[in-house]
Amino acid sequence: MKFHWFAEVTYDGLPDQFPAPGQGAWVDSPIDMADPGRVGENYRMFIRLMQQADRDGFDGLAVNEHHQTPFAMTPSPNLLAASLASSTQNAAILVIGDSLALYNPPTRVAEEMAYLDCLSEGRLIAGFVFGTPMDSAFAYARTPVELRDRFHEARQLVLRAWEERDPFAFNGKYTQLRYVNLWPRPIQPRPPIWIPGSSSVETWDLVTRENYCYGHLSFSGLQAAKPLVDGYWDYVATHDGDMNPHRMAFTQLVCVADTDAEAEAKYYEAVKYFQRVRNPAMRYATPPGYNSTRTLAQTLKHTTNPAAAADRERAVRGEMSFWEYDEKGYIVAGTPDRVAQRLRELATELRVGQLIASLHMGNLPEETAAENTHLFGTQVIPQLRDLWADEPDHWTPQVSQRRVAAASRPAVPAGA
Repeated sequence: MKFHWFAEVTYDGLPDQFPAPGQGAWVDSPIDMADPGRVGENYRMFIRLMQQADRDGFDGLAVNEHHQTPFAMTPSPNLLAASLASSTQNAAILVIGDSLALYNPPTRVAEEMAYLDCLSEGRLIAGFVFGTPMDSAFAYARTPVELRDRFHEARQLVLRAWEERDPFAFNGKYTQLRYVNLWPRPIQPRPPIWIPGSSSVETWDLVTRENYCYGHLSFSGLQAAKPLVDGYWDYVATHDGDMNPHRMAFTQLVCVADTDAEAEAKYYEAVKYFQRVRNPAMRYATPPGYNSTRTLAQTLKHTTNPAAAADRERAVRGEMSFWEYDEKGYIVAGTPDRVAQRLRELATELRVGQLIASLHMGNLPEETAAENTHLFGTQVIPQLRDLWADEPDHWTPQVSQRRVAAASRPAVPAGA
């Protein structure tokens, strides 16, 4: 099993009463709440934490793309990835991912990802995302019904730009280029490709057909995620897809401490802060045309549990106790042994081979996040390495797999 360090780069200085219930923290949050100097401190903290994760044995360091929100201040994941590619040694650089439909021209993605692969000596994982409605339809004004066509055209252009040996012309519906002749090219013939998503059947089509890794990005708890993940695996099996667990990634908030009581004391406020700012206002979350009727029908089929919907509301309002967040799967918390056992159950039940562990959340202090990272890397990961060990992993770069394995071996004493 593989483990990737991830966190939403959340601004940690928001007022206690922001956002108001139902208003969300996306698209139109007042910029006067942000201190640019503090924003810079936040960025440097996340870089330090991921550099530590590389030393503590994680398989990947994950960065993502969002726009116009204090919840995730990562307008270009490639910038953050570049800081890591040149300052880490072992872990994969997991970009999850670039919102292809928002780039003009998309060859910019091909160039920047090739740069990252060269700089990291072949450690790039290329994640391509459709983009949230808030990012794509409102912050970047893309017509919702065009997003999937734009995404697929851009994806084909990026892949062809990596692989063609001679200059070529590209005449698509949205992009026309007379000369495509990419410098540089990635070290890997084709970096592993991940497609994050939530419930879109069209995304399931794509990852099953192309044998990409599918990342289920959910912070709404196991009760809400399980029907969708089960639906995805049923879809893969029905369409004769690859059932290898390593092509399923899952995001999970994790809070590790020396004792259960310490976990509650250190993480509870940060978990509530995270839940408070993560949701968009409904007016930005559901633009007409963003989801197909096929996906809407599939989503309704798997998300009609009234209890799960009520739980989501209570979670956002901070009305759950710390251990209720844990019980319902919004977090996995406690001692290293307890966390390892809970994650083993989760990974087995959901058939997850790539865990994207969110080890910083909300306004968590750096010292606590660093301790969380160290405990997870040195005491939780070793307990779970045996999971899916008999399945080959084609979705993590080979060089990072070799380096992480070599770094985890005990040193041989001199003269032995």
